[in-house]
Amino acid sequence: MGPHTMTATTRLASTPTSTGFLIAVEGIDGAGKSTQIRALADVLRALGHEVVVSREPTYGQHGKQLRDSAASGRLTAAEEHRLLLLDRREHVDTLIRPALERGAVVVLDRYYFSSMAYQGAAGLDSDVIRRDNEAFAPRPDLLVIFDLPVEEGLKRIAARGERPNAFEATDTLERCRASFLAMLDLPFARRVDATQDADRVGSALVSTVLSELKNAKHLATNRRGSAFS
Repeated sequence: MGPHTMTATTRLASTPTSTGFLIAVEGIDGAGKSTQIRALADVLRALGHEVVVSREPTYGQHGKQLRDSAASGRLTAAEEHRLLLLDRREHVDTLIRPALERGAVVVLDRYYFSSMAYQGAAGLDSDVIRRDNEAFAPRPDLLVIFDLPVEEGLKRIAARGERPNAFEATDTLERCRASFLAMLDLPFARRVDATQDADRVGSALVSTVLSELKNAKHLATNRRGSAFS
């Protein structure tokens, strides 16, 4: 089993949370996720939703080690995986699960799918990464992949006045993009064309999220109805 494969048994290994709505936004560096997530949160709050926005790695002790390594030099893939699991478990226990249990919409800028892509690109088996995470981390109700060519992503990073860090080497990002695109086979995954201008990307993201929220509400209503029929 190669580092970028996802088998049928792992595709549906875990189930979404039954109360709130969990959205994971993924994509290679330079795709513009963070800006669009903030705008999405504003739209959802205006519609009356409680919205919790967070990102991974977090700024906790384990996440900070990973963030620092982007500048100082990457750790081994196994050590990155270990730290990400510790960081994500704390994130799930202290923020993600409590927010979902009170019915909030949680929007994550990166989640364990980034681990599958980036640590998978470094040689770990993405199926193993997924199983390790889904042993405790809730599967998102919606996975949004911001997709654009690596060359364009690197141009955007340069336009911000930044130099690519240890996670942003061209060959790494090419492997990560391929991994993210493979995830579109998942039934809860949707692609957003991130090569478009910011307004169109934002509109596509909002439209996708509102459609999935509507579907989730419809399914929940049907489940409640069948329980009393």
